Amino acid sequence: MSSSPSPSPALSARGSRLALLVVGLCWLAVLFDGLDMFIYGSVLPHLLETKTFGLTADQAGDLGSYATFGMLIGALTAGTVADRIGRKKLMVACVTLFSLASGICAMAGSVEVFGLGRTLAGIGLGGLLPTAISMVSDYAPRGRGAIIIGMLMTAHHAGGILSAYVAKWLIDPVGWRAAFWVCVLPLLFAPVLARFLPESLSFLVAKGRTEEARALAERYDVELPAAKGGRQAAADRWNSLLNLFRGGEWIQTLLYWLASFGGLLLVYGVATWLPTLMRAEGYELANALTFVVVFNLGGIVGMLVAGRAADRFGAPRISAIWFALTAAGVFLLSVHMPMGVTTVVVFFTGVFLNSAQTMIYATVSIRSTPDSRATAVGWTSGMGRFGAVFGPWLGGQLLAAGNGEFGFTAFAIAGLSSMVFIGIAALRTSKQAAQSGADQELVGAH
Repeated sequence: MSSSPSPSPALSARGSRLALLVVGLCWLAVLFDGLDMFIYGSVLPHLLETKTFGLTADQAGDLGSYATFGMLIGALTAGTVADRIGRKKLMVACVTLFSLASGICAMAGSVEVFGLGRTLAGIGLGGLLPTAISMVSDYAPRGRGAIIIGMLMTAHHAGGILSAYVAKWLIDPVGWRAAFWVCVLPLLFAPVLARFLPESLSFLVAKGRTEEARALAERYDVELPAAKGGRQAAADRWNSLLNLFRGGEWIQTLLYWLASFGGLLLVYGVATWLPTLMRAEGYELANALTFVVVFNLGGIVGMLVAGRAADRFGAPRISAIWFALTAAGVFLLSVHMPMGVTTVVVFFTGVFLNSAQTMIYATVSIRSTPDSRATAVGWTSGMGRFGAVFGPWLGGQLLAAGNGEFGFTAFAIAGLSSMVFIGIAALRTSKQAAQSGADQELVGAH
């Protein structure tokens, strides 16, 4: 922690400037992350209609799952790799990896090569987001960590909006490969990150570079993380994991994991198949891509309002309500309505869907003890990513079986299941939560 008990206005101003630099660079990195993640869903209707690579609906679902499986690997290994090479180097490596992987997709001559590119891209995408959240948390001004993370998460949906425009502008005149070449451009951003992004304070402290970390923290008036020995930290993590299953806690843990599974199935299933399913409902391709823009605009709004709603009414309650409203919105999308009505439904579905999963993490955070909170949230996110793999695959299987009209219904059922699981989990611990008085904390959603 900074040694100055009463930081001067000049120190606070420097801390704000450093936070702005770190958040700005991380925001751009997550923007490119979102672009690369959503671009596949944006070009998918064209790939299916032109039968590129002889692509079928079930193969398309498999390809969507390749990226999310890669994200699972990236998310699970990010912490270990970052502990070895540093948060900054890992972010640079992730941006480089998913940019080059998009180049593989752009040049692919077969569905196998394209799938390899999407898997490699997923590894980079999955490793970037938790690392970026860690970075902005390190450098956030005192008392502003939650809102800073919420601002960071808007970048992912801004990337989704950008992906729709890239597809609309380039597919017809140039071809689908051009959209993936655009996703290679973030490679030019990697040297900018390497040059201007400071190293994580947590990493510097963990590596024993305490003086360097303290000087940086005092210079910019940010908190210095507490140091822990490597063996002790590993033991603490193992004990924290075991604590999630001791006594009756295993029931609570499984409820959180099941809620997260359904939530991320919903998020990535809809993100992959929204344009294609809307196309199947009879909307023109241009309108289907417009829905992607509207959906992600709703996601940005949802990220900005979710924390405030949770602060007022409680994260568990908001999580359950958000999933119920998400399920209703997703189910309505299976009904062909006038364009204006559908646009409104898509927007509000985006508002609730994209922040409902965030509320699961917030619920887990406030229901966990301080010594196990990071482990509880991390494992809830990790188990949920199996749903992220399953969602795109499920959409493809339904379309391949000629049951595309049930796609939105299946995703709505996933939303209802998450509502039930998080609701039961909240009810089981409502008395303990009321006594704990724990502060609510907004955590990254994807």
